[in-house]
Amino acid sequence: MNSTIDLRGLGVMVTRPAHQAEPLCQLIEAAGGRPYRFPLLEIHPPESPRHILQSQIERLTEFDMAIFISPNAVERGIKLVLEQGSLPGKLKLATVGRGSARLMTQLLGRKPDICAPPPFNSEALLTNTGMQNLSDRNIIIFRGNGGREVLAETLRSRGAKVEYCEVYRRTCPDTEPTTLTQAWEQGKINVITITSGEGLRNLVHLAGSVNRHWLFQTPLVLINRRLAALARELGFNQQLLITNEASDSAMINTINTWVTQQTTS
Repeated sequence: MNSTIDLRGLGVMVTRPAHQAEPLCQLIEAAGGRPYRFPLLEIHPPESPRHILQSQIERLTEFDMAIFISPNAVERGIKLVLEQGSLPGKLKLATVGRGSARLMTQLLGRKPDICAPPPFNSEALLTNTGMQNLSDRNIIIFRGNGGREVLAETLRSRGAKVEYCEVYRRTCPDTEPTTLTQAWEQGKINVITITSGEGLRNLVHLAGSVNRHWLFQTPLVLINRRLAALARELGFNQQLLITNEASDSAMINTINTWVTQQTTS
């Protein structure tokens, strides 16, 4: 991390799922900030019966490529695979984010064959040369329940046959609005980090009408412009801080730039 980053006294709301929040919290603390942990998503086992998932894993030899959407997809998908044997040698592996790529390397001792370039999203993955001519290729996408369809739709338009393997389920936490009210009144929330559209919608839902007056005026740190458009649609009218990539370090740098601007203006 850049040694010039100074977030002294700043309350940063970290909204990643609880088991994925600590790296960002540690960066905030190292810069003198105060992380406020408020998960907007919970990760649970998938709704699909286990025997259905096992059947998909047994058929991996039929696929040419496996794409892992997220670290959760890597962790849970690879676990399922290893429980039943090993990955087919000819199967190409692709990941969207750098965190997913790192985790895959840790779990398999093998880097993905294809990884999205910056800004590390589905659109960026689709620019890779290995994702262009896909006529009659069979591709399986490991992901959670639901989500964006742009990746699968584009792959199909390029000739691929695409199947989903949903290895986890995202839900909205059951948190009372008063939890946010108290945190705001105590000065724990000066800026909010957001990494997904589902999480942003959950934030508005969990905040309830009682917190709208301050929530919509609190700066958001967002990992792409698509989230910024959604934030405006939902009613956020304060400054939107957009990172140059979907990573913890990019969020810290973006917050630091904003803090610097506030202190010099």
